[in-house]
Amino acid sequence: MTDQPHILVVDDDTRLRDLLHQYLTENGFRVTTAQDAAGARGRLRGLEFDLIVLDVMMPGESGLELTESLKQVSDIPILLLTAMGEPEDRVHGLEHGADDYMTKPFEPRELVLRIQSILRRSAPAVSSGKVRLGACTFDMGRRELRKDNAIVRLTTIEANLLTTLARNPSVAHSREDLMNRCRIDGGERTVDVQVNRLRAKIESDPREPRFLQTLRGQGYALYPD
Repeated sequence: MTDQPHILVVDDDTRLRDLLHQYLTENGFRVTTAQDAAGARGRLRGLEFDLIVLDVMMPGESGLELTESLKQVSDIPILLLTAMGEPEDRVHGLEHGADDYMTKPFEPRELVLRIQSILRRSAPAVSSGKVRLGACTFDMGRRELRKDNAIVRLTTIEANLLTTLARNPSVAHSREDLMNRCRIDGGERTVDVQVNRLRAKIESDPREPRFLQTLRGQGYALYPD
């Protein structure tokens, strides 16, 4: 469990992939790598990411094709890397859904700054205030959960989920709505998995939830104290 943003780096250039892994790790990110689109899809099925750094020119499915495909089902931010630096290339990348575009070669520090900027822009808007959940208190402004005054670590998805539900207490949110609002990939079943993980952190008995309840045919709702 960690609060570090999780970055997926996808590039068929082994040397660059390894360098990015090392540099981004040294600058406070969790990093997972893949050498092509197929590998990226495999990582996305099993892990949660806050952002993808994606090479455009790869064997098989290109970075542009992968970007367009992912953006149809997910809001995960994507930063494209390419050796093609003409203005029309940048426009083409943005038209496919990319959040930003960098031309190789690039300054690694600039990449870090671009990533940080994208993550700030893509973070869900939050309301200030706190909600009580039995022995737990959730600070929406700080996205911080405490239990008996000790910090309980939340993943980015868990914090997104709890913030969305806490901002609208007693209001049912469908699974589809939560997928869109909380940047949850993998379908409605993945929402159920994330809810169960969150329940394990806020409920005294997750099998009989008091706060995060399932509303049959409607979705999920949070009922704070």
